Amino acid sequence: MEVPLLDKDPLDLHVTWGGHATVLVELDGVRLVTDPVLRTRVVHLLRHAPDPGSRFIDGVDAVLISHLHFDHLDLPTLKRYDRETRMIVPAGAGPMIRKLGFRNVSELTVGEGVEIGPVRVLAVTAEHDGRRHPFGVEADALGYVIDGSRRLFFAGDTDVHPQLSELAGGLEIALLPIWGWGHKLGPGHMDPRGAALAAAMLQPELTIPIHWGTYF
Repeated sequence: MEVPLLDKDPLDLHVTWGGHATVLVELDGVRLVTDPVLRTRVVHLLRHAPDPGSRFIDGVDAVLISHLHFDHLDLPTLKRYDRETRMIVPAGAGPMIRKLGFRNVSELTVGEGVEIGPVRVLAVTAEHDGRRHPFGVEADALGYVIDGSRRLFFAGDTDVHPQLSELAGGLEIALLPIWGWGHKLGPGHMDPRGAALAAAMLQPELTIPIHWGTYF
């Protein structure tokens, strides 16, 4: 799903939702993909959305991983990327990614950022259990602020929390989850009402709902 954007020069920003929490952000000539999960099946969940195609793989400059749950960090999907693609992950997730052969891995904690050409990616707080599974790798869940000629916020998976208000001001687009996976909503997620509250706190010019209707 390609999203019509703000009444500004469309050449410096293009946002395409690929289903679930997978979003292609093309900003200032930099191509970023969030939480790529492009398979027809993840564990017991089936994909109920079209395959977004190779544009979410080919020529991507960096992949942003918000946390380690299987519906956000999908190793088979990551294996489709060129091993020179930059991987931005929560601190503690690096060894898992390097085992796949990726050489340019940045592990971030809240408040840390990296530069990708003219675009800066800043890790921010997410209120969500980010462990791989109950006995797996532990790493805090993150959201990301993407800052270039435009400023965007990718929430990943999170519940509403007070720190969202700190991101308000100059935010043009917020990519906010409005559900979990399957038919039930567990803790650490936002439903549509929660996402509306988060949007009121963030005050973006445009809110794009993600994390819904793809895997169940």
